[in-house]
Amino acid sequence: MHRISGESFRAVLAREGAVRVAGAHDALGASLAQRAGFPAVWASSLEISAARCVPDASMLTMTEYLEAAVRMQRQIGIPVVADCDTGFGNNLNVAYLVHEYEAAGITAICIEDKYYPKMNSFAPGRHDLLDVDTFARKIAVAKQAQSGEDFFVIARTEAIISGLGVDEALKRGHAYVKAGADAVLVHSKAKTNVQVLSFLQQWDSPVPVVVVPTTYPDWPFDEAVAAGASVVIYANQGLRATVGALRDTFRAIVAQGSSVALEGDLATLDDVFDLQRLRQWQELDR
Repeated sequence: MHRISGESFRAVLAREGAVRVAGAHDALGASLAQRAGFPAVWASSLEISAARCVPDASMLTMTEYLEAAVRMQRQIGIPVVADCDTGFGNNLNVAYLVHEYEAAGITAICIEDKYYPKMNSFAPGRHDLLDVDTFARKIAVAKQAQSGEDFFVIARTEAIISGLGVDEALKRGHAYVKAGADAVLVHSKAKTNVQVLSFLQQWDSPVPVVVVPTTYPDWPFDEAVAAGASVVIYANQGLRATVGALRDTFRAIVAQGSSVALEGDLATLDDVFDLQRLRQWQELDR
């Protein structure tokens, strides 16, 4: 009953030209993203950590993140892109993660140029970066460690997050491409897309650029693509929607004494059975 995608993220991006990617932390969210029409899913470290009620601060192990990504990939027919934070350590850890993720059927990963352990980009405090050459070496090791040509490595620079500016982000992005990165993710927590737009306008490489419009959500996908982005990740909207929906639902049940007033807005049990593919499982027992 497993449905591991037969198509790599590289193949999807080549076919589509530009893709939207939905953040998820479990198979249910990944399945809903696929049904909504997303061509790929982001196994978000923020979402996976939040699902365990721990900070997104390198507290979970590589094995825990990998298990979450694999549980998603086994239930959907679109590729999972795994958020692997800083690579879980040094160059040897990066080589090991590539070996393990690739062997498990994950065709794309993303690692960022912060120090390990890292703190979530939107959390207050310092966000110090590795020097350019050290992180470029991590990217080179990741590419050397892969066994198949389809495996896709995204190099994420936090230069803008760290207050180092667009020029530093460009410098780092080009260095990571030279080291072998298949794409570069540029991240910003500004309230507008101005910094990311500036990066895209100055980007001088055919290698795709990935953007994550969490704090500047008023940037439509088509406009981001027209500006030069190839991948747009909606990294945590699903998690935030879930938190809001559960909070409101549970509060209403406590306040009203029943769920009667909510039933019209809730998914039916048949919806749940459909997501579980219950009938297909039952057919195995006939």
